[in-house]
Amino acid sequence: MIQSLADTTAFVLAGGLGTRLRSVVTDRPKVLALVAGRPYLAHLLDQLADAGLRRVVLCTGYHADQVQATFGTRYRELELLYSEEDRPLGTAGALRLALPQADSEILLVLNGDSYCAADLSAFWRFHESHRGSAHSASLVLTRVASTRRYGRVEINSNGAVSRFLEKGAVDGPGLINAGIYLLDRGLVEPIPAAQPVSLERDMFPSWIAGSLYGFDASSAFIDIGTPESYAAADRFFHTLPSRAA
Repeated sequence: MIQSLADTTAFVLAGGLGTRLRSVVTDRPKVLALVAGRPYLAHLLDQLADAGLRRVVLCTGYHADQVQATFGTRYRELELLYSEEDRPLGTAGALRLALPQADSEILLVLNGDSYCAADLSAFWRFHESHRGSAHSASLVLTRVASTRRYGRVEINSNGAVSRFLEKGAVDGPGLINAGIYLLDRGLVEPIPAAQPVSLERDMFPSWIAGSLYGFDASSAFIDIGTPESYAAADRFFHTLPSRAA
């Protein structure tokens, strides 16, 4: 059965402890930090609603009750569901815990502390074009002036990811992981349940051999993982064309 982007279950990884932000955001999880006058998570949900999605699972942990109290079960056209981890499980572990709430064979996954203004429909078409008989995964990549803080992702001429370079390994312009993924469900099901596992450190490197692709979106990107980047986030959202007044 052919699936569309609108039929895809989206997951927002919103359970992080936010330890690096504690000096400026002391009373709430990162996804509720105020950015441009609104909880940060609202910007991510707007992106999903604008792309036509209808079902989103919020993978929560730290102060999960605050997230649910703030957003409830509906946001615009989106149905909101919750998957709460009782201890930190990492990005892959949190996704595996939430998997039973997916009703699609392809999963759209967003990191809860970054935003990339990528065309999600174009990303969907890219992922579909690389799906074969084996399960596959696609990452949104974007170009930055310096990859030192983020680590670098290298792709070949077909878009297949060839290697990851760790944070601090190399400086200068290049492609980075922008925190938006399309994953075939068959790749997520084998992730060990109830164990701390990282998508970025554990799963992606193991998927490089023929099933991991990078979509060069070269779109505006920001994260709120540090006080410095959080301070820049207000201006970022005010200057996005789609958010202009």
